Amino acid sequence: MMNTIGIWIGALLTLAIYSFLYKDNPFYKLAENIFVGVSAGYWAVVLWFDYAWPNLFEPLFKKGQWFNIFPIFIGILMFAPLIPRISWMVRIPLTFTMGVAMAVSITQIVQGDIFPQLQATFLPLTGVSFFDAFSNLLIICGVIFTLIYFYFSKEHKGVLGISARIGIWFMMVSFGASFGYTIMARVSLFIGRIYFLLHNWLGVI
Repeated sequence: MMNTIGIWIGALLTLAIYSFLYKDNPFYKLAENIFVGVSAGYWAVVLWFDYAWPNLFEPLFKKGQWFNIFPIFIGILMFAPLIPRISWMVRIPLTFTMGVAMAVSITQIVQGDIFPQLQATFLPLTGVSFFDAFSNLLIICGVIFTLIYFYFSKEHKGVLGISARIGIWFMMVSFGASFGYTIMARVSLFIGRIYFLLHNWLGVI
């Protein structure tokens, strides 16, 4: 019985979302609000039980790690704008959060993106098949020409301008491939929804 109810709810919400293809309507707004509300509630529970409680409150109350009071206090200051007199104190957690986030992001970008990208360009051009050598050369040239495009300290003229234009072509191919992959992923999701409606809900296939 619960499975049948779940299938009907999923089917009706799916149709309500796709009704936006015709025009904006109350059914779409209802489904959208339900999605946002359920997502917010779900992530609130996940953040509490998977992050806040085991990392802050449980060590504070059960293990006596009193220094956890400081991050809890900083987190409470995020609600300072609710009290006009102390609304300025929200700058403290925002500054701390932005500083830590930038430091962590820079480390992740350097170690997870820049260094692997540089390492991926050190490819062999000899001792491999012709196709592999051509592919490796194409990757190396693509990285070099793309980086030249973002070199703005000198006007793009002559050889530098030609290299920058080639870099634009490499970026356009990359953006096109990324966009095509995104479309394929969305089509796969759409096929999954259609299969759910025709198989699980209507049972016609």
